[in-house]
Amino acid sequence: MDLIGLKHIMPFLIPIVAIVMSLGIGMLAIWVDYRKKRDMFELHHKERLVAIERGMEIPPLPAEFFGGARTWRSPVAGDYLRRGLLWGLVGLGIGIALWVNQGLETATWALIPMGVGLANLGFYAADGRQRRATGQGLVEARAPGSSSAA
Repeated sequence: MDLIGLKHIMPFLIPIVAIVMSLGIGMLAIWVDYRKKRDMFELHHKERLVAIERGMEIPPLPAEFFGGARTWRSPVAGDYLRRGLLWGLVGLGIGIALWVNQGLETATWALIPMGVGLANLGFYAADGRQRRATGQGLVEARAPGSSSAA
């Protein structure tokens, strides 16, 4: 195929490749998660069989087998500080870049991520005030990896 024929196909090829790749990545993630769970169940089953053969106590099934692979961790107060600073500084950087390159009117779009950052910082401040007033905040602070008994 010559180069001129390829020029006419390229505008149609780019979205098709993007769609196929995004669906392929999602399918790959599902398949990898399935294989990981299957291997975990297989290893745990072998462990149980060996324990039965030796007359040992059968280990209970781990709680991870019954829940999803991705467990939801409620954010702690420090997460809102980090998110607020990140969004605020990203918005500031975008605003300065747009102001220098495009002008003040275009730079006002940077107020959106800056607003998200300010909202997170506001929540962090309100949570800190409530934590000091009641002895426990809106979101319980805990060490990473520990589970809450709620």
